[in-house]
Amino acid sequence: MRTVVPDRVRWAVELLDPAPTEEILEIGGGPGVSAALICDRLTTGRLLAVDRSAVAIERTLRRNQPHLASGRLAVCQCALDALAEPPATFDRALALDVNLFWVRDATPELEVLRRLLRPGGRLLVLYGATSPAGAERVLGPVAAGLRGHGFVDVTTVVADAGMGATARVPD
Repeated sequence: MRTVVPDRVRWAVELLDPAPTEEILEIGGGPGVSAALICDRLTTGRLLAVDRSAVAIERTLRRNQPHLASGRLAVCQCALDALAEPPATFDRALALDVNLFWVRDATPELEVLRRLLRPGGRLLVLYGATSPAGAERVLGPVAAGLRGHGFVDVTTVVADAGMGATARVPD
């Protein structure tokens, strides 16, 4: 059975544009579709997929057996603010359709991301396509949160497949 890849997922992975050797963190990866696309691009790099949902983790595990066996994928069932990885572990981080960044104060999660990303590391907080009014309502709080937690080069992006904010940790 072939997996249908939603446009927003394909767009998010293209925007992430992982290099083959990078260490990537995916937050709230759901059923593992984006994990598969990211891992397909990795050679010696690795993806850590984190999700609070046991069901999502199980789906990611089932969908990505070859990537798990190769060592390109690891999974962790936990909330982002409970993730205990060494500082400056990741080159990039992706959160796709993770609402916490705009619906509440995401200070604990943004502090974890700031700590886990290497200097110059990129963070992408992306959402599926929405109306222009929805983009304004979502992207303002996301961009403000990123800036307020020391991320630089904060940029918003709106495309047919989705919208979001990108930023990086200062060098």
